[in-house]
Amino acid sequence: MRITIDQDVCIGAGQCALTAPAVFDQDDDGFGLVRSGREDGAGDPLVREAARACPVQAITITDD
Repeated sequence: MRITIDQDVCIGAGQCALTAPAVFDQDDDGFGLVRSGREDGAGDPLVREAARACPVQAITITDD
């Protein structure tokens, strides 16, 4: 699994960080980011739910 956030699409709603805080965080401007070293989802079962919760679909999950 590989997780990315399209920074050009993200509006900083924070749903990703609220849903799967072990994988997602927000930068100083409030936009979503994938925590360093967690780009593979770190086995977190809530990663896919966080992607679904994104109101602008800025999160992409690619299965290896």
